[in-house]
Amino acid sequence: MGEAILSNDKQFTSFAFNGHIIRFKTSPRLEKYTKIVEWDHGYIVVMAKYENHEEEEEYIDLVPILENLYFDVDEFLNPIEKVRISYV
Repeated sequence: MGEAILSNDKQFTSFAFNGHIIRFKTSPRLEKYTKIVEWDHGYIVVMAKYENHEEEEEYIDLVPILENLYFDVDEFLNPIEKVRISYV
């Protein structure tokens, strides 16, 4: 199954799939992602916990990030059926 992994570490979010790890800067106040609400071909709706705040809904659009990294966006995203959060 095409499953990608979302996580964060300090000021960076990581999106891993098929041997690729794409990292991008995020808020230094982000503690962790808690739940994937929706995955839609590169667009992620996710619940996030920030320091001194309740959980809130966040949106991640991977398409411009992948384009800036010269990925073939459709080739990379099409096999992904599911995204899960993992902190290993």
